[in-house]
Amino acid sequence: MEKERLQKLIAESGFCSRRAAEELIKSGAVKVNGNKAGIGDKATKKDLITIEGKKLNFTQEKRYIKLYKPRGYTTSMSDAHGKKLITELLKGINERVYPVGRLDKDSEGLIFLTNDGDFTNSITHPSRKIKKKYRVTLPHIISEEIIARLSAGLDIGENGEKEITAPCEINVLFQEKANNEKTNRTVLEFIITEGKNRQIRRMCAAVGLEVSRLKRTSVGGVKLGMLKPGEYADLNERELKMLREIYKKKKI
Repeated sequence: MEKERLQKLIAESGFCSRRAAEELIKSGAVKVNGNKAGIGDKATKKDLITIEGKKLNFTQEKRYIKLYKPRGYTTSMSDAHGKKLITELLKGINERVYPVGRLDKDSEGLIFLTNDGDFTNSITHPSRKIKKKYRVTLPHIISEEIIARLSAGLDIGENGEKEITAPCEINVLFQEKANNEKTNRTVLEFIITEGKNRQIRRMCAAVGLEVSRLKRTSVGGVKLGMLKPGEYADLNERELKMLREIYKKKKI
């Protein structure tokens, strides 16, 4: 049996994504046949691979779940500060699944969970440029000039470091100018292909806008649908095929 990179094997087992596996290896939590592993090490599924003393299982069934993350929940697998985790919303799921990508605590909407590391890597890898749609509510009236600046890409870097966003599509869904400026409201649809941390909030802040609500409505054509906050469902065959067709188009 040909040896493979350790982080790839860990991802295939469904324990976590490749990126997370690399961090576990760096931290010294991974052992192969009783020996501490390092980045670049290879192994086979016949080797005894343990993470924090737990043996990897390569036989568990793959699960692909879409969940409506409510506001106030984090997409971490654990939190030492007592924050609410989205995995707490899953009832009756025997497999150890983890979030695909992230959605910040104050945001809501669609997020996938799985135990398929290759699926996670394919969906989240920057080269895929998978479209993600967001419904963004702002307590402002937005000018065409501001929308043009946001759409063209702008610097959202912090602490003097540049971080330029890629061009994106922005559509005005609703705009209401009230007598009281405090009750002005604009609802925009952002369609982005990146996944920078708190990207849309930082984009809006860069042009002086406040976000009052942010909801992700679709990823790669898979829609939130009729799910309500906290509800989840397994991805159906049509949805899985849609996502797989996207990531088969380009090799990582």
